[in-house]
Formats: sequence, structure tokens, C-alpha cells
Amino acid sequence: MSEQSLIRNAAPTLAGLKTGSLFPFRYETRTQALWELRSLNRRLTPKGLRLLPLRMTNGFAVLYLYRPTQLQKDLQDPKTVCLLKEQGYADCSEKACLRELYRRFNLDSGFPHEVGLFLSYPPEDVRGFMEHRDQGCKCVGCWKVYGDERAARCTFAQFKHCTNCYLRQYAQGKSLEQLAVKI
Repeated sequence: MSEQSLIRNAAPTLAGLKTGSLFPFRYETRTQALWELRSLNRRLTPKGLRLLPLRMTNGFAVLYLYRPTQLQKDLQDPKTVCLLKEQGYADCSEKACLRELYRRFNLDSGFPHEVGLFLSYPPEDVRGFMEHRDQGCKCVGCWKVYGDERAARCTFAQFKHCTNCYLRQYAQGKSLEQLAVKI
């Protein structure tokens, strides 16, 4: 995986603006992919980040870059806990939720809709998508918005600005470690 691809897909997470980012990764061999992920984790863990493969099949992986401390806080939000319990998550601790999310990603080729809760999406928007899909969303950006449209548009703009700044700084010679903010 190129560092530029990681930055393009996860700059707001690297910057500490959001808990996690989900993105695709093509690989030649599973062994090579796991080696690359271990190498990236060695570099990113000191910055408070983890990179997990949630699904790896046929040369394609779905990766989750996240901040464990932020995820644990997100998972304590009462609206998030309620929604996860409704979806069958018995234990809302970080490790238990990640195990269950991994299991669900590997049940079939789809995406479990509650994944938005792991990506800093507002619980009301995750619930709105689960209940209404394309019906009644107020706008679409990084996710479909059913709740506070104004706040979501500001967040979308902030994420886009962050990504552009990070890509520009990377092109000017800043390393991945320099771009990853320690929180």
C-alpha cells in the first residue's frame, strides 16, 4: 500500500479529526499484505493509531485505520450503545465490538451498516440509514445525513480540507509519521 493512498483515504483519522477510516487495499499475496500492515502498524502505533484488515479475500482487503482511545469513547455514547445492542452487539467494549465487526464483515460480501459508528458518523445518521436507506436523507457527503445537515456539511468540508492539506504536505516531503498526530 502506498503511503499516499493511506493519506488520501484516512487523512482525517491521521489528523485526529475522526475516530476511524475504512478503505480498500489491493494486494498480490496475503503474506505480503500482512507484512505491509505490520510494518505500517509499527510506524503508526506510537501515534495512537491501529490498522486492521476487516476482510481479506481474493487480493482485496477492507482496512480500518482507527484510534483505539477515541473508539472506546465513541462506544460509550448512550445512542451508540443503544444502536449496537439493537444490532446484536452484546458487549460494547472496544475489543468486543471490533471482534463482532470483523465477524460481520466476514459473514458475506456486504458492509454491516453499523460500521458508521466506528467511523465517527453521528448515531442518528447511522440509524437513519439503517431505517430509511435512500429515503429522506437531507444530503450526502462522507455519509448520508438524516440528522444535523449543517453540522455534517461543516464536517465534510473540514475532512476535505484536511485531506487536501495532508496530500500537499506529503508531496512537499513530510513523512507519514510527521503527518500522523499523536493524541
